[in-house]
Amino acid sequence: MSSELFLDGVCVDRSGGRIVSDVTIRVRPGEVTTLVGPNGAGKTTLLEAVSGLVATSGGAISCDGHDITKLSKVERRRLGIVHVEQGRTVFGSLSVMENLRVATRSASEIEGAFDLFPELAKRRDSDATLLSGGEQQMLVLARALVTAPRFMLVDEMSLGLAPAVFGRLLPMMTAFAEDGMGVLLVEQFAQMALGISTGAAVITGGRLTYSGPAQTLVDDPDLLHSAYMGTSATPA
Repeated sequence: MSSELFLDGVCVDRSGGRIVSDVTIRVRPGEVTTLVGPNGAGKTTLLEAVSGLVATSGGAISCDGHDITKLSKVERRRLGIVHVEQGRTVFGSLSVMENLRVATRSASEIEGAFDLFPELAKRRDSDATLLSGGEQQMLVLARALVTAPRFMLVDEMSLGLAPAVFGRLLPMMTAFAEDGMGVLLVEQFAQMALGISTGAAVITGGRLTYSGPAQTLVDDPDLLHSAYMGTSATPA
């Protein structure tokens, strides 16, 4: 039985309209898969469907070959599927250390996160509200990491951050994958994200217009542009 997170023809309806239509993506352990597309294409909705925040209207989602389509967000989290949502939500009145302890009591997991994010280690006793935007995003990622996820869904972590700060965070996705995690990354800086990814998918108007190697899109900007315009499709 293969170890993967598999979206098979996933559809999502909202307010009487179809937001995501027949999307198929595989997320494998040890790989970063980047999902890109125009604003309003359905990327965030798709991540919400995978994590259990919204219900699907068609298709199936499986983890390690087991259908999880009807499982709750809590049940999916127990399987190791963790969703890092937009917005850098931290507990502002708590220190960095206390934010991490909300997620786990494992001292070794917390110290492991501090090893990856030394900026946080230096500010472990600081209130989260005193952190910079980049440091808050590090804290959100670290809080997800200490739960020892198998699959991490990361939604637009670059929002509101300077490109240089995002450039510091992006290699963390590679580090997570090298540790055996499967990462599904939604990102507005497509070329930067594709550059550290194994697989890629493009969604336009809720439909998949490309699925394949990320390097193919890096090497062929015209293909990426065509996929954004909804005029190119590559079989999964």
